[in-house]
Amino acid sequence: MPAPPHERKRTNGPSLGQTGEEIAPELIGLLHRNASAEEFAACLAHVESLPDALQRKPGLVELVRMAMALRNRLELHEQRERGMLAVIESAQDLSSRLDLAGLLKAIVSRARKLMGAHLCWLTIYDTASGEFQVVVADGAISDRTGKMTAGRNLGVAGIVMSTRLPFFTPDYLHDNRFAHDPALDDTFRDEGVAALVGAPLMCDDNVIGLLFVADRYHRTHTALNVSILCTLATHAAVAINNAKAFAEAKTALDNADLARAELERHARDVQEAAEAHEQLTSLLAKGASLGALCESVAQLLNGSVLVLDEASEVIGRATAPGYTGTAADAYAPHDEHSAALAQALRESRQAGRSAVAYTRGGELCRAIAVIGGNDVLGAVLLFRHEDLRDISVRTFERSSSVIGVVLLSQERVEASKSRDVSALLHTLISPRQDEPALTQDRAERFGLDLSQPISLMVVEMEQPRPGFWARRLRTGAPLSDLVMDEVDGALAIVCGATKAQDVLAQFTAFASRELGDAYRGVLSRPVRTPAEMPALYATLRRALAVLGRLGMRGHIVGQNEMALYSVLFETHDQASLNTFLNAAIGAVMGHDRKRGSELTATLLAYFDNNQNAKTTAARMGIHVNTVRQRLASVEELLGHWGNASRALEIHVALRLWSLGMAGDAPALEG
Repeated sequence: MPAPPHERKRTNGPSLGQTGEEIAPELIGLLHRNASAEEFAACLAHVESLPDALQRKPGLVELVRMAMALRNRLELHEQRERGMLAVIESAQDLSSRLDLAGLLKAIVSRARKLMGAHLCWLTIYDTASGEFQVVVADGAISDRTGKMTAGRNLGVAGIVMSTRLPFFTPDYLHDNRFAHDPALDDTFRDEGVAALVGAPLMCDDNVIGLLFVADRYHRTHTALNVSILCTLATHAAVAINNAKAFAEAKTALDNADLARAELERHARDVQEAAEAHEQLTSLLAKGASLGALCESVAQLLNGSVLVLDEASEVIGRATAPGYTGTAADAYAPHDEHSAALAQALRESRQAGRSAVAYTRGGELCRAIAVIGGNDVLGAVLLFRHEDLRDISVRTFERSSSVIGVVLLSQERVEASKSRDVSALLHTLISPRQDEPALTQDRAERFGLDLSQPISLMVVEMEQPRPGFWARRLRTGAPLSDLVMDEVDGALAIVCGATKAQDVLAQFTAFASRELGDAYRGVLSRPVRTPAEMPALYATLRRALAVLGRLGMRGHIVGQNEMALYSVLFETHDQASLNTFLNAAIGAVMGHDRKRGSELTATLLAYFDNNQNAKTTAARMGIHVNTVRQRLASVEELLGHWGNASRALEIHVALRLWSLGMAGDAPALEG
């Protein structure tokens, strides 16, 4: 391979005599020490300068030229040998090295050394970007060279992509046979690139990359050099393809390992699920308690379990040994997560599956509704640091079915126990009562003495239904010994008249704690005989209807307060009640709302105290003149109300208004 002009060695020519007698030994010496082409050229020039009269001059000239041809053949054989060695070494690397980056670097380094080039790099085609990207570079000066990208339609890359053949240019920057990439040209200027040859990396007739060698001077490459470069490019393509196949094989093997591991895990899950189902079924068959079931489920699923009733109160709990979560202990029926829990339970009822409700302190709460027939019996909550796998979710959902059977069984047992209580209550309030002696006997079994005065309390409640609250009250002190049950959508309670006020206080405390203000009720006056109970029950139901129209909530009033109004307004709806109140005292109520005064309350106290201003002032704790001033303001608003019929109408309206205010009902408006 000829050296660049600036690298060529200078020679002073052979030491030949004027006769050229020593030419043969000198030529042999030059061949032996692998002299440069310049030295042979100097030898030829010397021989040609010999006198023409010398008879042997033509023979000597031919001899030198033969030596030069021999030297060129030897150089060509040496170059071929070097190329073959490079190809063999590259092939050996293909069979012995699995590191793709190292292999490509070795190929690039050999190509540069073999070609005697200043610079060599290898690019791989990226299908996502549609560009060739440099992956290995050797001999670069600029940092930009190792980061070059080239479009598939620009530069030498475009020609090689279209022809799938190697391409050579002695002066890249001034070659107009292809479209130039300005960014690539700038990089080549920084590197000083002049001559360039590129060979394609072929795989299944597709160009997957390019191998380039470049020089910083104008140079022409032989067909042998280009052929060797193409062979090295083919080796690089094989290496890349092998690496891709190896990666795919490794991925397939990894996937197979994952599939096998998943299959083994699934088999273990199925086995554990079968064992869990058998364990739960066995506990159910043995009549295990709700607590025992909770402990079993908590251990099976390694978490904390809560069982809730219809009112979201905890009726069963357990935690697996070693579990460190605290979210179950922090549960409360009405906290910041209650809305999310209610939504999850709605989804559970609709889909028949469990759902993740919320997260607290790094623990997930998974919930499922417990259904018994067409009724919701409660819910089961599971707290864990991480969610369950699919089969474990199925185990949790099966456990809720088992717990549902237990709850339903408990409910049936409780219903059986309370059947006699319910029968007694219905007998007392039914117009067609049983034999008094039989009724008396039943009542005595539940601590109710019908020979003494008794009282009846009827309460309307919002969800859950009153039957649920009757069961709750019967299962816990202090109201568990009362005769109570759901009747016509309301809770009816019968007790001795002497206990009525205690029962009222205890029930009000319970309802305020459990129901908030979602209830209203009426407590009867005492009656002396059971025969009075049916009429009494009908009266209380009429009173409840009036209270509902008044919008009263969170309060239980006495029958005496409601007797007159129940008769007068039992057929009125809320609109007609509003009309009556606004017509009678609407101006006074409106004045109080706008100015924050107490004219309505003062007028009611005045009527309740027999229209005595001094007594009214004493009861209200204000000066009598204040009472008179307020009454004067009332007269300005309502007009004269001194006649008996007008006073009665206003007093009735004020009492209705006071009932609504006692239950914190909203002010009635027209």
